Amino acid sequence: MKKQLPRLYLITDRHQVPKNSNLLKSLKELLKAGVKMIQLREKDLSAAELYPLARDLRLLTQDYGSLLLINDRVDLALAIDADGVHLGQHSLPIEAARTLLGKQKIIGVSTHSLAEVNMAQKQGADFVTYGPVYYTPSKAAYGDPVGVTALKLSCQQCRNLPVYALGGLKPNNVLDTLQTGAYGIAVISALLAEPSPVLAYQKLTREIQKVN
Repeated sequence: MKKQLPRLYLITDRHQVPKNSNLLKSLKELLKAGVKMIQLREKDLSAAELYPLARDLRLLTQDYGSLLLINDRVDLALAIDADGVHLGQHSLPIEAARTLLGKQKIIGVSTHSLAEVNMAQKQGADFVTYGPVYYTPSKAAYGDPVGVTALKLSCQQCRNLPVYALGGLKPNNVLDTLQTGAYGIAVISALLAEPSPVLAYQKLTREIQKVN
């Protein structure tokens, strides 16, 4: 049986970690604080460079009872026995990833439109991220934010598929975001770029709990 998905999904980007820290140190602090699902997403690293980082993070997530997903790389997920993968629109098809990983592994999919959300659900994804909901510098090159109205429509159309809002999530907009029907929030800079990731996590968690 698959584990229950948490309401907060942390996606990594070591380039956003303050210079006085490092990615694994920040992630360990957040795991200790209560983060229960992490996606390792370091696109500029080769498989050889990513493997030791993934292996170390796998040990950390096991210690703290957290889920670990690997961005795009099904082979790496299998190599370290991760809990699953997160696929993009140009990744291996969901059906192929499922064949390789098995029924018990988690498959998440990045989506940016209602059509992509519907397709991910049809093909058997366990959850999707949808966005960017709000403006965020890391996604500015991909166009304007989709907004909460489009997010709400996607959640209404796919009630059986957990939808994580992604892009520009902060404590002051979490409540409005989740009131659309979104299952949870996916964040990067809202935690990793903060001077105190743990304090930032606590603030986000308090806002999430207002909806639960």
